[in-house]
Amino acid sequence: MRLGTVISVAGPLVIAKDMNTAKIYDMVTVSDKHLIGEIIEMRGDKASIQVYEETSMLGPGEPVYGEGEPLSVELGPGLMESMFDGIQRPLDIMMKKSGDFINRGIQVTSLNRSAKWNFEPCLKPGDSVSHGDIIGTVQENSIVQHKIMIPKGIEGTIKSILQGEYTIEETVAIVEKKDGTEVSVCMLQKWPVRRGRPFHKKKMPERPLVSGQRVIDTFFPVAKGGTACVPGPFGSGKTVVQHQIAKWADVDIVVYVGCGERGNEMTDVLNEFPELIDPKTGQSLMKRTVLIANTSNMPVAAREASIYTGIAIAEYYRDMGYSVALMADSSSRWAEALREMSGRLEEMPGEEGYPAYLGSRLAEFYERAGEVVCLGKDKRIGTLTVMAAVSPPGGDLSEPVTQATLRIVKVFWGLDSSLAYARHFPAINWLTSYSLYSSNIMSWLDKNVDVNYSTCQREALALLQEESRLNDIVRLVGYDSLSHEDQLKLEIAKSLREDFLQQNAFVDEDSYTPLKKQFKMLSTILKFYVLSKQALQNGIYLKDILDLPVRDKLGRIKEIPENNLEKYEELQEIMAQEIKELIQERGSRG
Repeated sequence: MRLGTVISVAGPLVIAKDMNTAKIYDMVTVSDKHLIGEIIEMRGDKASIQVYEETSMLGPGEPVYGEGEPLSVELGPGLMESMFDGIQRPLDIMMKKSGDFINRGIQVTSLNRSAKWNFEPCLKPGDSVSHGDIIGTVQENSIVQHKIMIPKGIEGTIKSILQGEYTIEETVAIVEKKDGTEVSVCMLQKWPVRRGRPFHKKKMPERPLVSGQRVIDTFFPVAKGGTACVPGPFGSGKTVVQHQIAKWADVDIVVYVGCGERGNEMTDVLNEFPELIDPKTGQSLMKRTVLIANTSNMPVAAREASIYTGIAIAEYYRDMGYSVALMADSSSRWAEALREMSGRLEEMPGEEGYPAYLGSRLAEFYERAGEVVCLGKDKRIGTLTVMAAVSPPGGDLSEPVTQATLRIVKVFWGLDSSLAYARHFPAINWLTSYSLYSSNIMSWLDKNVDVNYSTCQREALALLQEESRLNDIVRLVGYDSLSHEDQLKLEIAKSLREDFLQQNAFVDEDSYTPLKKQFKMLSTILKFYVLSKQALQNGIYLKDILDLPVRDKLGRIKEIPENNLEKYEELQEIMAQEIKELIQERGSRG
């Protein structure tokens, strides 16, 4: 349906007149080339259209078409293992139609309309249903069971329900509403990306998202259903941290959004993810992953839409009762797209040229995370954890995007380029990072892993903070000016950094560490500290303590396999015995 006529073009911003029937956020197609766009501003009968494709050779007089629907994602079987662009167009299908470069105006459906899926009903005729109720399941692949839910606006009684192989558009159930009208239900749903999916109730996140990364799980944990940001300068390892979490985190579904990243970096992601082996299933990690790629050379407008596309898909799987992790890399590129579109709209700029509504847009995005009681009679629990990278120019954490993000999220993993250059990975700085979920999660760890977990965590963090203070003194007056006890603190802090916090992603035993092994490693290092302090109090020289044979074994504690945790108990006994013998030898001499 023709809506209006183009009167001006400024990059991705197109102004059209005679748009009286249009609404803000409606999807339109511009010109007979069918360039996809979205209305982002209305002034009288003039509409400002954000075009998601290249607008060269576009000029005044071109027609604008629309159906009066907002930007929406298609939800249904076939999402898993897919790679989409920022507005949910499948990259593999577009490559077959247009080659290595995306042609303008290419028309493709997001989900395959011809593929047949085996629908297994879980309700029967006569059962009452409403929004969110699961009526059946589809085995989407060997790992993910896709749950078919009643769409919004349908409530009534199932009149008939089918079983067998159907396409996503074919009717699998008929619902009779209270007024007697009948509604067909298929496996395909559509949902506006800018609107959060409804739920019954949001809960306070308390369970940790176990990533196997010791600095994260023990010191700065994120809750399932929580929010976290990973700010850091170029080369500090933001993408590596997100890849590690995507591979190892105890979630059912991963949605990875590459928002404005370099093309070669996204190529690596697209090539590597299918080759990564899921440690839970032994199959490809892609079988439970959805990838959304919008590289820096793609139209900037689609970058702004990409994170909404990703979070709408993530919410859909959350509503099935799954635990979902959304990785956005990076929100700074998304904010730059906002800034560019705001400038073209001639809006009043805020700090550093970003629009004044930057903070509210970020908040709208992050608040869609959470642990929720989903709609439906079974009151299933679903979680959506959002982790976004932030790329501040020059590593300046005082810039607006980072500061606006920190006011919203509850976990801050501050990456440090000096740690990355020293080959310390993950390069998360333990002095600047924090987690506001720590108190709740530490209570959970005390109950479910070990009663002393939170005590050990506090002692270790205190030692690392004390190391920073002592290093300042050493730089001023030298190492020898410290007392033996302070020198011991530096040695233990070094052990915490090198033997606990530092991990090697290329070594299987070290790439992932379960919670029980993390506690055993930490408690073993702290046990040596306690025993060493006792030895100092008994007149033992620090050099003699540090020369004990057990020190070599302590430096290899990360090599102990997770199925042999009793080795840590044996190591602690050896420590106690060697220090006891040292004290006895001192007593016999003196």
